[in-house]
Amino acid sequence: MRRIAALRGAAAALATLAPVAAFAAGSSWCSAPAGWTAIQAPLEHTAARINAGGPLNIVAVGSSSTVGVGATGPQEAYPYRLQVALREHFSKLDIEVANRGASGEDAPEELARLTTDVVALHPDLAIWQVGTNAVLRRDDLSADGEWMREGVGLLKRAGIDVVLMDLQYAPRVLDRSSYGVMEDLIADTATDAHVGLFRRFALMRYWQSTHLADAPAMIGADGLHMTDVGYDCLASDLAAALEANWQAGEKLARRPHGPSNAVAGLSEMPDRSLELPRMRRNDAKPFN
Repeated sequence: MRRIAALRGAAAALATLAPVAAFAAGSSWCSAPAGWTAIQAPLEHTAARINAGGPLNIVAVGSSSTVGVGATGPQEAYPYRLQVALREHFSKLDIEVANRGASGEDAPEELARLTTDVVALHPDLAIWQVGTNAVLRRDDLSADGEWMREGVGLLKRAGIDVVLMDLQYAPRVLDRSSYGVMEDLIADTATDAHVGLFRRFALMRYWQSTHLADAPAMIGADGLHMTDVGYDCLASDLAAALEANWQAGEKLARRPHGPSNAVAGLSEMPDRSLELPRMRRNDAKPFN
């Protein structure tokens, strides 16, 4: 246990002293096979803005992991890191990512403010991080699917592309029996509405299953929120997924009879039935 504590302390100290980008850039613990991060649904408004030379406006809406709780500052939260990463992927575009996270909120609270906090900003893309607080608070999720469907419909009618971001793979989430139900609800909502899905849960599970001994912690001491390094890795992989979605869409547009309900070249999705060993809060193994 002393060794584990020492490793965690060293990782935390290193994360504080070194630039976050140094961890994410080229680090094996930040990357995953393309199928684990693929956003399959075409993001037509986003692609049109990119093809027009910008500007590209994105709103990140959600709860505390959108706000950036656990990060050392707002510029280490994932929306800001996403803005930085996207500007690297699309160096000629003016790209803005607005952070409209509100700590502690659940789907109904987020739904209530989508008009003022998202639609009113006229973004090309909304990334809606949803589901974690519902899982932490209750086992009955029967109403959550309807809230998500209503919110997605509202955004689509406003001409905004939507990407749903699912739960974080973290000890406190895994302690709740309903997390699998929520995963299915989010995935089914995205499929039925033909909007994007970014599988944060699968991505972070992949990080955990393949983590290296020297990998910095992705989840903080509270067992729920991400660290600076975790948020930066999330943003890095999300930016790559958005670029891959656009590139695949461009290839599809040049094909005479391409499929219309999924982006070409992004069919290698993770097997949702594959379950890696569950990590509990009292496990001795570091949850990196």
